[in-house]
Amino acid sequence: MRLTTSQIEMIRTTAQVVFGEFVRVTLFGSRIDDQAKGGDVDLMLEVPNIVDQPALLGARVASRVSRAMNGRKVDVILKAPNLKSQPVHEIATRHGVIL
Repeated sequence: MRLTTSQIEMIRTTAQVVFGEFVRVTLFGSRIDDQAKGGDVDLMLEVPNIVDQPALLGARVASRVSRAMNGRKVDVILKAPNLKSQPVHEIATRHGVIL
């Protein structure tokens, strides 16, 4: 996984500030491949409760993490009881790494 311990902690903390202590953060995509270079940070945030304004809150996490990582592109997808499951959620669940 191509994230430092401090980056992992920052991502977890940011997600908890926005979504609460029970959010589960999964890293997926190219950042889990130690042999790859560059690439954005793909995160799936899973919450056990209904999420109002999912686009706004997801963008809030993405922008805060991006700023903390010197402008690195960050993509955030949400998984919550009131949101439709998409194929990307299955990919993240199957191949991702829980932070």
